[in-house]
Amino acid sequence: MIRTVSVAVAVFALAIAAFAQGPRRDGKWEVTMQMEMAGMPAGMPPFTSTQCITPEEAKDPDKTLPQMGRGRGRGNQNCKTTDQKIEGNKVTATIKCEGEPAMSGTSEFVYEADGYTGTVKMETGRGTVTQKITAKRVGDCVK
Repeated sequence: MIRTVSVAVAVFALAIAAFAQGPRRDGKWEVTMQMEMAGMPAGMPPFTSTQCITPEEAKDPDKTLPQMGRGRGRGNQNCKTTDQKIEGNKVTATIKCEGEPAMSGTSEFVYEADGYTGTVKMETGRGTVTQKITAKRVGDCVK
């Protein structure tokens, strides 16, 4: 179970990186992720996080990663996003992670004025992990 959570955290962090390079705005964002994985109980509860993205961070995809996905020794931290394409309000990319656990997959996100939806599908040694992500801008960041 801990390994599965680690994979989910790594994939969630990658998803944030992948869509952060698209037409995302700065501000306070509420991001909800629903994970599906073979062998996991159906109806796993969604995970919601809040992020404050500054205008500078909106220009730097690495800085929009959630704290839980970075530097805490969880999940695969050696991942690269490639083949990114922006067509109108849709952003797609290929993701490859080396190390433990090795993973590869794709992401697709569609943006609206104050929100976006997306899907990340990653192949792991244990099967496919699919994440459905929705987000909405809930205001400006408060300092």
